[in-house]
Amino acid sequence: MAEKVDQLTETVQLLSDLLQSGQDSEFIESFESLHDFEMAQVYAELPQQFRDVAWRLLSDDILATVFDNIDVDDVDIVPLLQEMPPQRGARVLDAMYTDNEADLLQKMPARLVATYLSLMSKVSAEEVRQLINYDHQTAGSLMSTEYIAVEGDLRVDEAMHLVKKQALEAELISYVYVLDHQKLIGVISLRDLLTNPDDLSVADITNERIISVKAGDDQEDVAQIVADYNFLSIPVTDDNDRLLGVITVDDIVDVIGEEAIEDYSGLAAVNVSQINDSPWHSAVKRIPWLIALLVLGMATATLISSYDDLVRRAAILAAFISLITGTAGNAGTQALALAVRRIAVGNDDSGWKNFLSEFIAGLIVGIATGVSVFSIVAIWKQNIVLGLAVGIAMTIAIIVANLAGYLIPVLIDKLGFDPAVASGPFITTLSDLTSVLIYFNVAQLFISHFIS
Repeated sequence: MAEKVDQLTETVQLLSDLLQSGQDSEFIESFESLHDFEMAQVYAELPQQFRDVAWRLLSDDILATVFDNIDVDDVDIVPLLQEMPPQRGARVLDAMYTDNEADLLQKMPARLVATYLSLMSKVSAEEVRQLINYDHQTAGSLMSTEYIAVEGDLRVDEAMHLVKKQALEAELISYVYVLDHQKLIGVISLRDLLTNPDDLSVADITNERIISVKAGDDQEDVAQIVADYNFLSIPVTDDNDRLLGVITVDDIVDVIGEEAIEDYSGLAAVNVSQINDSPWHSAVKRIPWLIALLVLGMATATLISSYDDLVRRAAILAAFISLITGTAGNAGTQALALAVRRIAVGNDDSGWKNFLSEFIAGLIVGIATGVSVFSIVAIWKQNIVLGLAVGIAMTIAIIVANLAGYLIPVLIDKLGFDPAVASGPFITTLSDLTSVLIYFNVAQLFISHFIS
């Protein structure tokens, strides 16, 4: 990783030196020889005084490639576009792929969006307006309108002629979609077109078994379909099966990353995607969750204080509170992680089967842990009854925590919310409360046997 950073720094310095010394042709040649991803990285890292020269030298298509490959979630991309005059920025937007164009415009204030749309070509502006109107994290918001499509009544040679023309604008050319007056009726691979006779009808080689998604489908469901079928792209249709656009695998990779970050953020109760946030903003975002957990933690503290008399009678009980609450919390977090993952991959349809599985798993883990802690406490404190009390409490606490870790995200999902909000810290704090309640009630049953 450090080597890549060093290489990026060296490239930025080299190109900056070329611009500073007025070697414009050498700069253009060097910049355009970079990989598309590297172009985006280098352009974003160039000092502004050199970017002001660079965008004047580079063509609209090259700048479009740059902005197509800048991650709008990692880089503040809008100011980079605003460094150019609005007319030039609009031309760059026109040359971009529509899905990336829409992502960029959605990062802008409405006033700026209206300015750029008014300067763009009518066709491009209309396509982008349609994409912007789709809800965030749906198939419609991910799709691109640059795809290859032919009518089903053509011959192979006629279709190939159209494919060559459309390939200049298409984001991906592996699949050719077959239409009947804009209605999607099938798909052909580019290989099929290349390897079949020119006079053969397209309809004869069309695969009519279509896997498609609707514009309103959740992006996570779309990503799962693409992963299951190993597609390079997937068509997006409306309710009448008219082709609206396609989602390419590069966008699916981004979705998988986003969903993983969301799930991890939920489990940690903090937004892990914003690693470069200022200390102030980072603290402000964490405080609400911590205050909520503090209130829940106070309930645990209040519960413990209600057993003061019990602790005074057997002070040794206090030594094992953190042991039981910590272990139960860990077990609950493990069950939570598995439950959230099951829901994410659509593997939570079996209901009672999964519940029974988690109960049995919790029972096995609880018994194993309970027997272990019983043995340790009995030998350490030379008190079998105390070891039995701690062991039984540990077993029950882990079973309860395991079931809570499974049931809470399932319940949240049934209510229509993101199950990842059942975060690890929440489950851990809740387990503390239930574990203390279980521990002291079990201890009350045995206390007369292990105190003199």
